[in-house]
Amino acid sequence: MSRICQITKKKPITGNNRSHAMNATKRKFYPNLHNHKFWIKKKKKYLNFKLSKKGLKIINKKGINLFLK
Repeated sequence: MSRICQITKKKPITGNNRSHAMNATKRKFYPNLHNHKFWIKKKKKYLNFKLSKKGLKIINKKGINLFLK
């Protein structure tokens, strides 16, 4: 499964680890993703979403129905 937020479209970015000697080695920075299950009244079933913490705040503010197709 991909590590992408389904609401904000956040995904991993690349950067460098830096030692005290300033040696650079490649690394990835991953978004803070959580799996959440929401009850959808129209479809009468649960849907699973992979969300970042910011995506969850957006859903709490605007509602899940705004993001359904």
